[in-house]
Amino acid sequence: MTTPIHPQTSEASPAHKRYAAAELVEFTTRVLVACRMPEEDARLASGVLVDADLKGIDSHGIAHLATHSGYVPGFRSGHVNPTPEIRALRESAATALLDADRGFGPLVGYRAMELAIRKAKEAGSGSVAVTNSRHFGAAGYYALMAVPHGCIGLAMTNAGPWVAPAGGRKKMIGTNPIAVAAPSGREQPFLMDMATSTVAMGKLEIALREEKPIPDGWSLDGEGRPTADIPTVYREGGLTPLGSTLTTSSYKGYALGLMVDVFCGVLSGAGYGMILPRGNAGHFFAAWDVEAFRPLAGFEEMLDGMQGAFRDAPPADGVERVLLPGQREFETRREREANGIPLHAAVFTALDTLADEMGLHRPQPLS
Repeated sequence: MTTPIHPQTSEASPAHKRYAAAELVEFTTRVLVACRMPEEDARLASGVLVDADLKGIDSHGIAHLATHSGYVPGFRSGHVNPTPEIRALRESAATALLDADRGFGPLVGYRAMELAIRKAKEAGSGSVAVTNSRHFGAAGYYALMAVPHGCIGLAMTNAGPWVAPAGGRKKMIGTNPIAVAAPSGREQPFLMDMATSTVAMGKLEIALREEKPIPDGWSLDGEGRPTADIPTVYREGGLTPLGSTLTTSSYKGYALGLMVDVFCGVLSGAGYGMILPRGNAGHFFAAWDVEAFRPLAGFEEMLDGMQGAFRDAPPADGVERVLLPGQREFETRREREANGIPLHAAVFTALDTLADEMGLHRPQPLS
């Protein structure tokens, strides 16, 4: 029996090939242009997508390109608009509600976070809600966009129901991730990027692809009973809220998931989990200019001290080290920038097939 899949990322194995990030960005750009996206938009969105793979968030990266309804299949069906008119339905100096016009999620997310940052630099804070969008990938990318501007960033999105409420048996809430990033000095930027379910749905996709079992507590069958059988989860079941069970505080993850729906679904008008149109998504982005509160240098120095204290915290028995939020992602990025991104055979085969269908050159692995 194989060991359970790691909750963050899968390591390279004989079933993987490594690809340079630049090669995957270039290939993804060609694919999106073939789907009628303007090249500038396609390249920008490709960078967002491949960044998830660089950070080891393989559940939200290029693996979705050929198979997910928010990506190439969505362009082909008309579900995703390659040339959206992203427009403000309401706007003030510090806020906006954008209609994404069915646009490609990574492009919409980038443009909306840009607007939130611009408002923060002008007004001290900026908040942007988005309706009529699609799957936008990993939330952490957008939160981190604020960091070079001396801002704290926040990004959230809702999704169709995959999570049962605490104590419930029916899936009613999306995995509804939350990401927050903040600038530091000598330390890594602070980065929290997490689903409000015990695990993101993409982790089950990875486990199924790699034929690995999943840990107890991740998922439920159609009657709300624990199950580790992935086909059962897809067919009739769902995921547990963060916390997994009532005994271990799943009501906290349940409440967080509903909070995301308030900001992303109710505030934007996109709809919450149970009434969100299939494949649609609402987002919420915010940025706060640190200088509107205190000098940036002092903020970064204190954040460095805070993160350094936790980095140096003594680990418990059997634990190698105490990790900062986001530390694994930054370390994985450095390793993959140097050695390439490992793609599972099922993923690179799907990309090769996609290239053949579109008459494009296949992405070339590193030798």
